[in-house]
Amino acid sequence: MKLRLLSTLAAMVSLPAMAQDIAMQPFPVDHEARVDSEADARFLLDGPAGKYGFIQARDGHLYRPDGQRFRCWGVNLTGWTVGGEQIPSHKDAETYAAALARLGVNCVRMHFIDRPDTPTEVRNGGADRGPNAGPFTNPPRGLIRGDVDNSREFNTERLDRLDYWFNELKKRGIYVNFNLNVGRVFRPGDGVPDADLIGNAKAYTYFGPELVALQKEYAKQLIGHLNPYTNLRYADDPAVMTVEVVNENSILEFWMRNWLRGERVPGGKNTQLDMTPHYQSLLTGLYNDWLAKNRKPAEVAQLRTMAGVAADQKVPFMRRGNHPDAPRLRLDAELAFLTQVEVDFHADMKRYLKDELGVKAPVVPLADHTYFIANQPLMRTAIKSDILDSHVYWQHPAIYGKRNEPMVNAPDLSIIQKLARSAAVGKPYTVSEVNHPWPSEYGAEMIPILASYAALQDWDGIFFYTFETKISGQWKPAVADHFDITLDPAKMAQMPVGAMIFLRGDVSAAKKVLTRSYSTDQISEASRLPRAEMPYYTPGFDKTIPLVHGSRVSCLDCKPSLPAPLPAANPIVSDTGELSWKTDEGKDGIVSVNAPRSQALVGFVSANPKVQTRNLAAGDIRNRFAAITLSSLDGKPLNLSNRMLLTTTGKVENTGQKWDERRAMLTDWGTAPTLIEPITGWIQLKDLEGAIGVSAQALDGASRPIGPEIRGKMIEPGWEIAVGATATTSYLIRVER
Repeated sequence: MKLRLLSTLAAMVSLPAMAQDIAMQPFPVDHEARVDSEADARFLLDGPAGKYGFIQARDGHLYRPDGQRFRCWGVNLTGWTVGGEQIPSHKDAETYAAALARLGVNCVRMHFIDRPDTPTEVRNGGADRGPNAGPFTNPPRGLIRGDVDNSREFNTERLDRLDYWFNELKKRGIYVNFNLNVGRVFRPGDGVPDADLIGNAKAYTYFGPELVALQKEYAKQLIGHLNPYTNLRYADDPAVMTVEVVNENSILEFWMRNWLRGERVPGGKNTQLDMTPHYQSLLTGLYNDWLAKNRKPAEVAQLRTMAGVAADQKVPFMRRGNHPDAPRLRLDAELAFLTQVEVDFHADMKRYLKDELGVKAPVVPLADHTYFIANQPLMRTAIKSDILDSHVYWQHPAIYGKRNEPMVNAPDLSIIQKLARSAAVGKPYTVSEVNHPWPSEYGAEMIPILASYAALQDWDGIFFYTFETKISGQWKPAVADHFDITLDPAKMAQMPVGAMIFLRGDVSAAKKVLTRSYSTDQISEASRLPRAEMPYYTPGFDKTIPLVHGSRVSCLDCKPSLPAPLPAANPIVSDTGELSWKTDEGKDGIVSVNAPRSQALVGFVSANPKVQTRNLAAGDIRNRFAAITLSSLDGKPLNLSNRMLLTTTGKVENTGQKWDERRAMLTDWGTAPTLIEPITGWIQLKDLEGAIGVSAQALDGASRPIGPEIRGKMIEPGWEIAVGATATTSYLIRVER
């Protein structure tokens, strides 16, 4: 073994220190085989969840009752893939609760549990699609019975699973965010008009009286339920961090995206999330009632003239194509009415949850998920809530054209800018969905960059979309969905790193927070901005601000204000000096993290050999793109730490996957096992005080030792570790002093 290692290293030495093609190697992730190890981040959790009482939203952040700040490093829980499960069995619940804790996950978002419990063979039309059939072939199985003609009855076996799953998470210090309306499928037996046409009823749920009543009934069935494993109702359990009312659901979004047309009919095209004639008529009637109470008769007459309707007819809504040239009287009336519909609905739901069901956790009404349209109108609804929340994806797979590009080359368009637009003074801020969706050759950049800049912005929570527990014996180690990170070797290796950066506060919050405010006029005009204005800040806002300082909205419908632009800079350096983002005119980008307990080099590392941190250098690796992180596992600064986690991640693929001609999407998803491009070359660990020996132990996809221990070699700056001889994503570093 020693001779083989020496020959491998000798071959590496003979190669020039530049990016080269490196063979992909199998590297399966196996959560079932994993046991507690020195490389875990479970030490960050403080179980059981809720031991200090209910999480509180106050003074702009989340707190425990004892006054300590509370942050969430979390995942969504879903079950879209064959071999995956929305609500695991008791055995699998124990396995995956332990797995999540080892990853440093202290919060989960219970998502899609309002789906029907339809068996797999029915969902897939009776066909065996196989474990790697590609995305969206296996909708999640939730709580609601699928064998009856309504969506009002729970499957008792599924509910028992949920109760047990919740308790297993709680025991390990993992809090739960319950989503109420996500993917519910309404049925004719519910007494809902057009049940067969409205799908998940997005937007309808705000004003359809039958739908509003059913949402309250569901909340009572779930949040009012007594969990026999905890002997608490969910409303009374302090392990429930938040309750979320609706997911990716906004009537303002429907208006801004041209989905109030009223053309969804049986046999129609129905190419959009459009209204049916019944609901369009209902909403139009509510609008005209509102106009009669909130606008002068002369103004209503003007609106009829603008719409070209007679005095005895109702004023209709505009279509999106009319927004750019619409008179402000008409634009403002529609915007004000639809905003009031949202505000009133969420106020009523919060009252019901708090006053009638006795919910004690903070309530989240909705998320700013519309980063492809302006968010200022939606913020009027959100800012009245306990917590502000957002969703974002880097190059979502719904983008069918050019994608699979590195975010590190586009700091002005990154997910940080799209998220920072929704944070406000005095409100906790969470990100309940985020991902670099598969396929992407640059997915390894997401977690260290997001964790670091979320810490700089002093946000309160991150939930990755998504994590899917697997059914024992029914899964294979391959990525089978655009969003499921559970078996992604790079993202699983980095989850503990992100937890240390964000939960432990390894990266400092910005020293200065710059605020902006919006006038009523600005919000109205923002509602009709074209896509070219993305991400829809005030014209003149310097989009590098969220990479340098804290960024918040101070108020809405008030005197407008805007921070002064920052001096042009490359690299863009945070005001703490810990984060740096450098590009070369849109290429060869690199982000460096230089904090006492966590450091990283993320991006085109070999093209930037001079970019280093105090304790980490990686200029002599052969890979073109890499994400390399170094974190202290014993809580000491890296220069004094005796135990560290080194992650080396890059390209990830399935075996046999095939790209389309643009290398933007897959034509064949491939199969197991997953493959990694091992990060290969030499990594320097510098300035280790008093070190007399350094060793690195490669870890496999279950965090077990693999291959021979690597002895570091002393060099002038510190110690050098040869990496890549064993295919891995992580090394446990030990320092002898």
